[in-house]
Amino acid sequence: MKKNFYISLLCCLISSCLFSQQNEIKIKATLNVAKDILQIQQEIVYYNDSDTELNSIFFHNWANSFKGRDTPLCIRFIEDFRKDLYFGKEEDLGNSKIKNISINFKNSIYKELENQQDILEVYLETPLKPKKSVRIHITYIVKIPNAKFTGYGKNNNGYHLRYWYITPAVYKNGWQIMSNLNLDDLFENTTNFDIEIKAPNYLTLESSLKQQKTNKTNSLQYNLYGKHKKDVILSFQKTPTFKKFSTDSHTIYTDVLVEELDHNLTEDVLNREIQFLNGFLGDFPIEKIYIDKATQSKNPVYGLTQLPDFISPYSDIFRYDIKMFKAISKRYLEQTLLINERKEYWLLDGLQNYLMLEYVNKFYPEIKLLGKASDTWFLKRFNFSKLKFNEKYPLIYQFTARKFLDQSLATSADSLSNFNRKIVSKYKAGLGFNYLKGYLGNDVLDKSIYSFYQEHKLKITCATDFKEVLSKNTNKDINWFFEDYLLTNKKIDYSIDNVKEEKDSLKVTIKNKRNITAPIAFYGLKDKKIKYKKWLTNIDSTKIFSVPKGEFDQLVLNYENIYPEYNTLDNWYNTKKKLFNKPFKFTLIKDVKAPNYNQLFYQPNVGYNFYDGLILGMKFHNKPLIKRNLEFRIAPAYALKSQMINGSFSILYNQFFEETSIYKISYGIAGNTLQYAPDLSYSSLNPFVDIQFKRKSLRDASSEFIRAKLVHIDKEVSPLQEKTEQDNYSIFSLSYNYINPDIIKELRYNFSTEFSKNFSKAAIDFRYRKLTSTDTQLDFRVFAGAFFHNNSQGDYFSFGLDRANDYLFQLNYYGRSEDSGIFSQQFIITEGGFKSVLPTRFANQYMLSLNSSIGLWRWVEFYNDVAFLKNRNERLFFGYENGIRLNFIHNIFEIYFPTYSNNGWEINQAAYPQKIRFTFTGDLGSIYNFFRRGFF
Repeated sequence: MKKNFYISLLCCLISSCLFSQQNEIKIKATLNVAKDILQIQQEIVYYNDSDTELNSIFFHNWANSFKGRDTPLCIRFIEDFRKDLYFGKEEDLGNSKIKNISINFKNSIYKELENQQDILEVYLETPLKPKKSVRIHITYIVKIPNAKFTGYGKNNNGYHLRYWYITPAVYKNGWQIMSNLNLDDLFENTTNFDIEIKAPNYLTLESSLKQQKTNKTNSLQYNLYGKHKKDVILSFQKTPTFKKFSTDSHTIYTDVLVEELDHNLTEDVLNREIQFLNGFLGDFPIEKIYIDKATQSKNPVYGLTQLPDFISPYSDIFRYDIKMFKAISKRYLEQTLLINERKEYWLLDGLQNYLMLEYVNKFYPEIKLLGKASDTWFLKRFNFSKLKFNEKYPLIYQFTARKFLDQSLATSADSLSNFNRKIVSKYKAGLGFNYLKGYLGNDVLDKSIYSFYQEHKLKITCATDFKEVLSKNTNKDINWFFEDYLLTNKKIDYSIDNVKEEKDSLKVTIKNKRNITAPIAFYGLKDKKIKYKKWLTNIDSTKIFSVPKGEFDQLVLNYENIYPEYNTLDNWYNTKKKLFNKPFKFTLIKDVKAPNYNQLFYQPNVGYNFYDGLILGMKFHNKPLIKRNLEFRIAPAYALKSQMINGSFSILYNQFFEETSIYKISYGIAGNTLQYAPDLSYSSLNPFVDIQFKRKSLRDASSEFIRAKLVHIDKEVSPLQEKTEQDNYSIFSLSYNYINPDIIKELRYNFSTEFSKNFSKAAIDFRYRKLTSTDTQLDFRVFAGAFFHNNSQGDYFSFGLDRANDYLFQLNYYGRSEDSGIFSQQFIITEGGFKSVLPTRFANQYMLSLNSSIGLWRWVEFYNDVAFLKNRNERLFFGYENGIRLNFIHNIFEIYFPTYSNNGWEINQAAYPQKIRFTFTGDLGSIYNFFRRGFF
């Protein structure tokens, strides 16, 4: 007994000693609401727990990331198509002004890092030896930014502060420094805090630390304390919004509330969440759990749970439960597992999403992805209405992987596309844990997670530590997970290639269709129930194995969606002899692909042009929600005005490349028939090849592609006319396009050539759009085109000054042959780009045009254009014009009012309304691409 007592006492002393060797931060601060500043005196005791002698110490000063346009945070916002910080008003910006830094009461030399203004390097007079500490004093003033930038800062109800104080960086195999990129992923060690802060007496403070309040004259003094803490959040509120909820083991303070749930019911829900987490991870060593709406809203449960209450398909309890479970589990893990989330985010994200999967499986196994909407008469016929809530994880992963837009889990968080960072990579990481659970079996993963958490909580840790714990609990190979699954974006794709029936068994051939060798789950089904299951390993190409001959209807791979897979359509095999291995199924509009059916989709199709009028049709295609490589579409239609049958078709094959600079090559053929003039139709047939190059990174919004196509046009003519070269022709077109839609400096250029029997020509279209420092838009465009040879008659193939003839039928003109009326005023900026109709409208030798506009106020701009046109046997024509441009949505909805041109003062001339031009597109693809910028 004495021996056990002394051992326990020794362990306690060692633990106490270890925890005492912690960084300490003492802060005395005053909140000045008149100036929106915090005046801070801070003392930091930094303990060197490394084995390296330090000559300087790095500090994160993230409050300084709001100071100007050249900070990493502002640059990040520009990449995300956000310009609010770039053009932020002085009173909305924030900064951190250092007054003095001293070490052991002696002034110290320090500097901000170049291009990283939110990181300080403080030089030490004498090197700091391992296991020694140094005391640093910093006096500084924090100007609090507007909360509209990151959710943290000044808001209508007071101040919500996060990353407001200076904190030492972590030294682990070198300094782990990182700038604020609005990722909420600051890597910091646990610290003992002692904070004294004064604020006006009409503001109430809630924080993530224990606190005491003392009344002072016209102010309140708060004393905040915490040991082994990180990430101190303060919320000063005019009207208190936080509520306290007590569970069996913890106290939760939150302003994430639902009015429909009373206090007791909310407490019951939160208590169940804490019990579940304690069961998986063990006791949470922090008594007070602080969940703020600002942080939670940046990491929501994506999907239909974000819909407003009145149209939500989920119950109030379910929505609140999973919202809070995600927030609490994330806080639970981030506060206790000290991981560099910028580099190894997958570990925390994987754990957190795995816990989400398990929580929903346990308490909401019946909840569908569409909630109550799954049972509506219209939606219940679709496959996606049958999906369970947790099936969104593999679905979203596959949606991205099929487009080759996924990224490896080893990619730094600041290099991920927004879609991958917020959703896909988190889902893939969570599915990875689910994969390990299914493959390892016998609760190996859950035991390993528990052990890892208990051994490494409140310590700096990494993925290697987790691998070591997992390896101790299993004899199975897990290198495939920590190498290919994590470090690459290789995609799992196996298929049942062949099944041969023998006397008492089935010989099954499994084929590995891609470049990753990983365990796969094989099933035998009878009446959709699992009768046989086996994990198969080490299939790098093909493998034949025997299955006991049972009463199986189907043999299936990955039936339970345990792991993310590139393609599940070839995972099924019907053991009963049928004409088709998969029967055909017709489905309205689009749907999730049913892997045990060959699906054909049909959907109503509506179009419009002036000559056909309203066009009603039906589109038949094979494109489910998840992209396929081979796609076809046929769309017969009937035009109400022309009373003609018309339509279109296309066949497309996408070939993706993983190891080259080419992203994909698309091979296809398309054709359509429509009216191009009253009672006259045209038919087009266009075989084409597109080569699209990879972006520098998936955060780069630019695109670069080459397009080659052969356009054949056959036009009807009036019975009184004979067909000419303008009515039946073939043109080979080759073009190169570069687009960089940067929100501050947009650059686009196109180089194209065309070759036909009677002419050949080349053109370049260069566009540059810039927002100045005063948020004034400048728009420049240069078009230059010339014929190599031109034996054509008339101006049908000539360069157009104010309206292109569009003989390739690639522009969306509603009335392409109109010379008067509203549709003749439609404007698409191409070729000459003029808005006024001048005496010379075409050029059959060469054209040089310069279009420009400058912003006057918001979407009001002044445009000015000049052009040089040269026609055979004519003198060089110089054209000019100017006017007012209302640029409501760039290239989607614009209106032009001409004022002065070669025609004189147009605004004073007769029939001026007919001179007004407009840009309007109803193309959903263009509208979607405009609004999705910065997310994909």
